[in-house]
Amino acid sequence: MAFEQGEIPIGAVIILDNTVIAKAHNLTETLNDVTAHAEMQALTSAFNHLGAKYLNDCVLYVTLEPCVMCAGALFWAQIGKVVYGASDIKRGYSLVNASLLHPKTEVVKGVLAEESRALLEVFFRKLR
Repeated sequence: MAFEQGEIPIGAVIILDNTVIAKAHNLTETLNDVTAHAEMQALTSAFNHLGAKYLNDCVLYVTLEPCVMCAGALFWAQIGKVVYGASDIKRGYSLVNASLLHPKTEVVKGVLAEESRALLEVFFRKLR
């Protein structure tokens, strides 16, 4: 959806007990808001769905490694697990400090990394 809307094609899904409770994609261009990353949108949706501010038992799946801002929000949300596709070699949180996530947050990286990377490359080729 993000790709079709001219947004950087990053999507995020939050799962609780094998049920999708939130899904989102980047909306930075649509909303003219640099904080409208897929992860931030998904977090807000999950908080609203649960009526809670902590997501200890939830899993976030996201196309690209979260940035520092998103990692900070994930820290405060105490997300249980983060699974991401492609590493972000320019702005990923692990370049700055791999411990930006909550100490109890499990991280799985590289899931569908090639497919995620390819999607982003096609998008940016079309922009140039």
